[in-house]
Amino acid sequence: MTIDIAEAPIPDATGERTARPRRFVMASPAHFAVEYVINPWMDTSTPVDVQRAVAQWDALRQTYIDLGHTVELVDPVAGLPDMVYAANGGMLVNGRAVVARFAHAERAGEAVAHGAWMMANGFDAVETRHVNEGQGDLLLAGSTILAGYGFRTDLRAHREIAEHLEMPLVSLELVDPRFYHLDTALVVLDESTVAYYPPAFADHSLATLREMFPDAIEVASADAYVLGLNAVSDGLNVVLPAAATGFAQQLADRGFRPVGIDLSELLKGGGSVKCCTLEIHS
Repeated sequence: MTIDIAEAPIPDATGERTARPRRFVMASPAHFAVEYVINPWMDTSTPVDVQRAVAQWDALRQTYIDLGHTVELVDPVAGLPDMVYAANGGMLVNGRAVVARFAHAERAGEAVAHGAWMMANGFDAVETRHVNEGQGDLLLAGSTILAGYGFRTDLRAHREIAEHLEMPLVSLELVDPRFYHLDTALVVLDESTVAYYPPAFADHSLATLREMFPDAIEVASADAYVLGLNAVSDGLNVVLPAAATGFAQQLADRGFRPVGIDLSELLKGGGSVKCCTLEIHS
């Protein structure tokens, strides 16, 4: 169920930073295109180079492998140009899964493909009654789910998700349409450390974040506007958009290792590193 901030367990930040092997699911942008507009980053008049998108995506996949992580693949489906943004496919924790229910009809088929993959791989998968867009709006911080709402995921879905996954959940309201998913405005760096862009959040949610994470990194507009927070951390290495140079320096100053990746072609669809990466939490 949705819980009050005071009930959310917050791990202590102690010791040196260490990388932990992760398990990711990705989908090739073989069918990537900008054929409709469902977020402020999309422009159908801007040409898309699919070959370049695939090369950039493959560099991201190889980076994960080189860092010691496991990458599993969901087959891309023709006619679903946004399927490369695999993070939106659901939420996977401890053998349980919540399948996405997309806000826009153009992406509905992605939920079918991801749900089939989850079932085939042994997950106890459920669908929500209300709209949820998976790890786009559901990020795991320690044993607590940080859950976004305001543009895509319906606040009413938060209770459904918390009950199925049997985990505490904290709801965070997004207020800037450029940051339409939580993973565009916040990244979990380790169990007790996050980075976020303050103007993306309603005042009450910003207060919640500052209470939960008093040592968080607050990112500047220049880095947020290149989706610098759409990043993936293994506790030490932080894979992030290469253009977010200021955020990279902030990470280095805090003992993380920034790993810049150029996903400029996929940014045309409103996504970057995290959008392309569905993590299997265990």
